[in-house]
Amino acid sequence: MRAAAILGLGTSSADLEPFQLDSPTTWIQGLPASSEDADAVLVFGGDGTIHRHLASLVRVRLPVLVIPSGSGNDFARALHLRSHKDSLKAWRNFEAGKVEPRSIDLGVIRQSSPPRVDRYFCCVAGCGLDSLTARRANQMPRWLRGHGGYALALLPALFKLPAYSMRIAHDEASAADCEQAGSRMTLLAAFANTPFYGDGMRIAPHADPSDGKLDVCRIWAMNPLELFCMFPTVYFGQHLRSPKVEYSKAQRVRVETETPLEIYADGEFVCKTPAEISVAGRALQVIC
Repeated sequence: MRAAAILGLGTSSADLEPFQLDSPTTWIQGLPASSEDADAVLVFGGDGTIHRHLASLVRVRLPVLVIPSGSGNDFARALHLRSHKDSLKAWRNFEAGKVEPRSIDLGVIRQSSPPRVDRYFCCVAGCGLDSLTARRANQMPRWLRGHGGYALALLPALFKLPAYSMRIAHDEASAADCEQAGSRMTLLAAFANTPFYGDGMRIAPHADPSDGKLDVCRIWAMNPLELFCMFPTVYFGQHLRSPKVEYSKAQRVRVETETPLEIYADGEFVCKTPAEISVAGRALQVIC
C-alpha cells in the first residue's frame, strides 16, 4: 500500500511517525498528483486544512483519513475521529483490510457574480452572525482559537446583534414560500453537511453527510438576552426547540441579501452573497 501524508499548519513529521511505525505502507509527503500515485491520503490538520485541499482530494478520488490536529476539528468529530488514537486505529484497520472507505457528500458554494467557481466544503457554510464571528475568531492566535475562540469571538456581538434581510430559496419551495421567508429579518443562516461547527456546536443535529441533502438552520432576529440564553443549548442541538429557529432540508438553496454578506465555510471565507449552495453527492471517500 502507498499513502500520502498532508501536514497542516502546526503539525510535523513527528505526528506521522506513529502511523509509520511497523507499517508495511510506502509513504510520501504531499498531495499525490493522481490516483495512480497513492492508495490513500492522510490529512493532519483541522477543518481549515481539509477545506483548502478539498478540490484536490475530490479530483484524485482517493480514500481520505483525517487526523484531528487543528484549532477546530468538526469534520473529524463528525466522522467519530476525536483524537490521533482514533485515527490511528482506523488506519490500522484500513491497512489490514478490515474496513472499507465510506462515500460521503460535500457542500458546494457558487457565487452568483463572476468568477463563478465552485468551492467545496465538508462541514457547514453560513452567513450572518456566524460569519462575523468566524472572521473575528480567525484573527485570534491559533492556540486561543482551539480553546473556546469561537465563543469568545461571539461575545462582542451579543451587545449589538446584527440582523439581515435575507431570502433563502429552497429548490423544493414555492415562490410564495420564498417571498414569505425573505420578509423576515435573520440573525444567521447555516447550511450543514455535518452536524458541527464552531468547534463542537451542534448547529444542525440531524445533518447526515450521506443523505444527499443540506440541513438548513435559520435563526430569526432576537434580542441579546434571548441569544445569551439560547447559545449554550446549541452545543446539544436543543436550540431547535425555539420558535425563532427554522430547520429544513434541501438539495439546493439560493441565498440573497439586500447588501452583500460574507459566506464562511469550514471557518474559511468563501465569497459574498448572492450565492447558490448545493450538495455534491458521494464526492469524497473517507476512512472512519
